[in-house]
Amino acid sequence: VQLQACGGGLVQAGGSLRLSCATSGRTFNSYVMGWFRQAPGKEREFVAAVTRGDNSAYYADSVKGRFTISRDNAKNTAYLQMNSLKPEDTAVYYCAALRYYNPRGSSYGADYWGQGTQVTVSS
Repeated sequence: VQLQACGGGLVQAGGSLRLSCATSGRTFNSYVMGWFRQAPGKEREFVAAVTRGDNSAYYADSVKGRFTISRDNAKNTAYLQMNSLKPEDTAVYYCAALRYYNPRGSSYGADYWGQGTQVTVSS
């Protein structure tokens, strides 16, 4: 499975971006899809996940109410709609195909990672 993330860019605070994660292969429906981010000098952190099957969505507290994760199984693509962006959202964003995600403790098992797309939010 290969993941290709795109949609990043430079935006002013309060603006919006939509990230896409296109996947190859026929096993997209087998995975929970997740978005993560890594800011300079910081560890990678969980942003959001959407489950297979019932499309339940989970979010980090820092993005709840501003970001929306979704998936289109027919297009093998996951999305992250980011609204009301803040300078602290600046990071490289990665999508991942997860074999599981447990919202209790936010643990996960990632099988595949995309290459990352830069999001920069200016103040």
